Amino acid sequence: MNDDLDTHASDPELSSDVYRVIVDGREFVLVGTAHISKESVELVRNVIEREQPDCVCVELDEQRHTALTQESRWDALDLRDVIREGELATLLISILLSSFQKRLGGKLGVMPGSELVAAVRTAEEFGIPIALCDRDIRITLGRAWQSIAWYRKIWLIASTIASSLTSPELDEDELRRIRNRDVMSELMAELGASFPTLKRVLIDERDAYLAQRIRESGGQTVVAVVGAGHVEGMSKALTAGVDVDLDEIENIPPSSPVWSYVGWAIPIAIIAMLITIAFSQGAAAAGDNLLFWVVANSFPTAIGCVIAFAHPLTVFAAFVVAPFTSLTPLIGAGYVAAFIQAWVRPPRVHEFKSVADDIVTVSRWWSSRLLRVFLVFILSSILGALGTWVGGYEIVSNVLS
Repeated sequence: MNDDLDTHASDPELSSDVYRVIVDGREFVLVGTAHISKESVELVRNVIEREQPDCVCVELDEQRHTALTQESRWDALDLRDVIREGELATLLISILLSSFQKRLGGKLGVMPGSELVAAVRTAEEFGIPIALCDRDIRITLGRAWQSIAWYRKIWLIASTIASSLTSPELDEDELRRIRNRDVMSELMAELGASFPTLKRVLIDERDAYLAQRIRESGGQTVVAVVGAGHVEGMSKALTAGVDVDLDEIENIPPSSPVWSYVGWAIPIAIIAMLITIAFSQGAAAAGDNLLFWVVANSFPTAIGCVIAFAHPLTVFAAFVVAPFTSLTPLIGAGYVAAFIQAWVRPPRVHEFKSVADDIVTVSRWWSSRLLRVFLVFILSSILGALGTWVGGYEIVSNVLS
């Protein structure tokens, strides 16, 4: 641990949210902000103007920087590419979290991330180099998604959707507290209490990542604008002086090969049991069981699409592919249905811009083309999975009998 460290600003003109870390002659000024606070916006401007640093680091990656600074950011997004890459669930969680933050910001009269935009624009005004120091949000969400068990993923999505449909009722005392806190870091900490592996990915890894990127930035004096919840972890990482292997935490780890084996073992077992029935009970009995498997998978999946008011072609495609996708771990019927829906009814650009507001209104899940793609994915996946279990149970029962 480096002894040359002042973790709290002693200058009375600086806020208690400004921390100084001095390591090997370099000064890192950490500005801990609340992402939905007007006071944080002013604080960031004042610190940069006062310090005139050699570099300004912000808690943004390229994608989030574009999202905050460019209105046309959605024009290049093709939802079908997101579906092909299997990132639809992580995109949904990202939108839900953004919606939560935006609603809180609306109550406080400030847009989420305004202090980060202020940091960028103030630095540009004074000709100070800017460094985007956060990890790609897609990698962070992908690593977080891979870190939890499949059954907890269902619980996470369900609870996140449920919370997104409720508007937080805040009294003046609560609003006053939120103005001075990094609410999103608190939310991540609460998630971490229920999902310890999420805390490691969303907080601990990002603390180390931010500290390393800030350490790699140029200049003797560096101002870093980050969420208040990251300051303590970053201070420790900076003073420890231990280099972090960014390549190790910039990759989304593949799923455990065990799950791949299990994923293939189930369909192989289903086919083997159908063959067993054919030899022990006759071809007709095997045909009946095969028909039950098809019906048990096809109808629930298609019904999920119908409930979502999917396009008829989507319903038909889901009905046809469901018995086959249930026999392979490579792709689910929900992804196929969502892809077809996005192809025949592509979302409008303005729906991407308004999705954070639309997602909290139940009726918009059916009227918005974008949210309807998510609804098709969710309902067809859930009902299709139930159908798979029913079909598998029937075949197993017939083998044992």
